Amino acid sequence: MAFFRVVVLLVMAFGLTACGSKFKGYSGPRVTLVEVDKSDRKMYLLHKDKVLKTYDIALGFAPTGHKQFEGDGKTPEGSYFISHRNPDSTYHLSLGISYPNHNDLAFAAAAGKRPGGDIFIHGAPNGRPDRRDWTAGCIAVTDRQMERIYAMVKPGTPINIRP
Repeated sequence: MAFFRVVVLLVMAFGLTACGSKFKGYSGPRVTLVEVDKSDRKMYLLHKDKVLKTYDIALGFAPTGHKQFEGDGKTPEGSYFISHRNPDSTYHLSLGISYPNHNDLAFAAAAGKRPGGDIFIHGAPNGRPDRRDWTAGCIAVTDRQMERIYAMVKPGTPINIRP
């Protein structure tokens, strides 16, 4: 009987740990496009032309206009793709965005500046309260939302970021 109780406790403990994992599963339709509308502060995950999920977002601390240079606080605008996943992100979880592209690099070089980089969709940093437009140019959501997005969106998925 004592052995049975130990087994039940271990199963329950494992179950609670698994529920708390930041890595979620997803078995729905494949996300074929991520659309970001900066002016409305919305991000849409689509399968073909059907919106699967909509999220409120925060942007860079100076969100108006296209990111051009390192440190400008702007979130890029244009067509990119999800470059990679970062399970060990300082910001809970993150998905890399392929900024800068060839045009971004050329523009910055012509101005004698660096274009910046490390643009992600990510959760919140540990201990930092959520607030509007606080990132250095990234797209931020809550940690719980990021867990779902991380499960749904795969590297190679196109992302369009509109003004």
